[in-house]
Amino acid sequence: MSTTTRLSELTGDYVLDTDRTRIGFVARHTMATRVRGEFGEFEGGAYLDGDDPSKSRVRLTIQAGSIRTRNAQRDDYLRRTFLHVDDHPALTFTSTGVKQTGGTSFEVTGALTIRGVSKLVTVDVELAGVEDDHGVRFKGGLTVNRNDWGVNWNAATTIMVSPTVTLELDVTAIRWAHSVR
Repeated sequence: MSTTTRLSELTGDYVLDTDRTRIGFVARHTMATRVRGEFGEFEGGAYLDGDDPSKSRVRLTIQAGSIRTRNAQRDDYLRRTFLHVDDHPALTFTSTGVKQTGGTSFEVTGALTIRGVSKLVTVDVELAGVEDDHGVRFKGGLTVNRNDWGVNWNAATTIMVSPTVTLELDVTAIRWAHSVR
């Protein structure tokens, strides 16, 4: 973040810049292999309140079928068997609270819905940059247990694929003239 930018200057409505945003994940497969992937289709927005971050809000919708791991067979398997995209085409996050934990660091708590199951999670987020007073960049992530959302197939899957998945966010949002509140 520029040393001349104050959080209060960032107050306003924002939409995701999908061309400059990456929503990824890392999962351990077998003993030493890590599978990295990302989602290619998503949309979202936020209302940021720099004077009182607790009044900020975030929403995100990810198209489950857009999952990519650089292996078409695995991607089809993840879509069909793990995410059940025919019945649950989207993963969503809707914030319920924002807490400033440092100068540019925040905890964003909200409902993460996967396969129709909603669980409260907290995402650690860092304000990573400001662009010309109309764009902001946040980096963050969290680790979840996929079993909490029923994202599992069978007993062998539990042995072969770690239940913990790290979600990685590198988000750029641009100020929007219309309200998303």
